[in-house]
Amino acid sequence: MYADKFKIALLGNLYQEKKWSLVGELLDVFRRLDAEVVIPQAFYDFITHRLGLSLEGCTLVPDTAELIADVAVCMGGDGTFLDVASRVGHKQIPLLGINTGHLGFLANYVPGEVEDALREVMNGHSHIEERTVITLSATGTTLQGCTSALNEIAILKHDISAMINIHTFVNHEYLTTYRADGLIIATPTGSTAYSLSVGGPIIEPHLSALTLTPVAPHSLNMRPLVVTDTSTIDLEVESRSGSFLVSLDGRSQSYKTGISLHIQKAPYTLKLLTHPDHTFFSTLRQKMMWGLDGRENL
Repeated sequence: MYADKFKIALLGNLYQEKKWSLVGELLDVFRRLDAEVVIPQAFYDFITHRLGLSLEGCTLVPDTAELIADVAVCMGGDGTFLDVASRVGHKQIPLLGINTGHLGFLANYVPGEVEDALREVMNGHSHIEERTVITLSATGTTLQGCTSALNEIAILKHDISAMINIHTFVNHEYLTTYRADGLIIATPTGSTAYSLSVGGPIIEPHLSALTLTPVAPHSLNMRPLVVTDTSTIDLEVESRSGSFLVSLDGRSQSYKTGISLHIQKAPYTLKLLTHPDHTFFSTLRQKMMWGLDGRENL
C-alpha cells in the first residue's frame, strides 16, 4: 500500500467530445479510491468548459510542468496514448490507456475495468510491461520538440519531393544507402504500426530488437532488417529539395540536409499497464484480424 495518498494523473484527447460521457464515471472511480487527481491545464479546461463537469478536489497543473503521479490514466486512442507516453515515459510513471478511439492496440482497457486495475496498482499487484523507447539526437542542428519515440522514428521525403537518399550506418559500419520515400526505425511496440503498413515484420514486444523498414524503396532488394536494440543507427540524408521530414510517433518536423541523425535505445523504458487477459497474440487476432481467412464467409 502507498504511505501517502495515491496520486493519479488524468490526460486525454481534446477532440472526442461525444465520447466523454465516461469522464464523470471515471472521476467517481477516483473518488471511491480516495485518490489525489492531477490534470494538465488543456484537459482540465476541456472537462470544465466543454463538458461542464466539476473538478472539485482535483489539482490543476500547467501543460508544461513535469507530472508527478503514481500512475497516469490516458483517455483516447493510440495516438493520444503515444502523446502521453512522450510526456510521462521518462518519469517512469506507469501508463494505463482507456480506449475511446478505433484500434486500441496500446490503450487496451475499457472504462468498466479501470477501478479494478487501479486497485491492483495500489496493492502492488499490477501487470506492468516494460517497452523499449528510442531517442533521436543530431549534429549540425537543434532538434525541435520531444526527441523520444515509443513506436518509431521515420525519415521521410516531403510530399512533393523526389525520393531521398538515406546513407545508413549501424554501429558505425556502413550498411547501405536507401533510395526511397523514407526509412522507418521501429521498436517492437511500433512493429505493428507504421512499419507494418509498409511491409515490416511483426515483432513480439519483449524482444530486444529494432527494425529498419524502407518506405517505397527504388530497389526491390531493399528489404526490412532486424537488428539488436543495443545497436546505434546513424543517418545522413540527401534530398533534391534540400530538406526532409523527421517524424517521431507522428510528430513531424522539417530539417535541412547536411545534418547527421543518431538513433539509439533510450536509457529508460515505458511502463505499460496491461490487461492480464489481453495478451499480445490475442490482440493480434482480435484487433488486427491477424490470420483471418476471408474465404470462410464466402
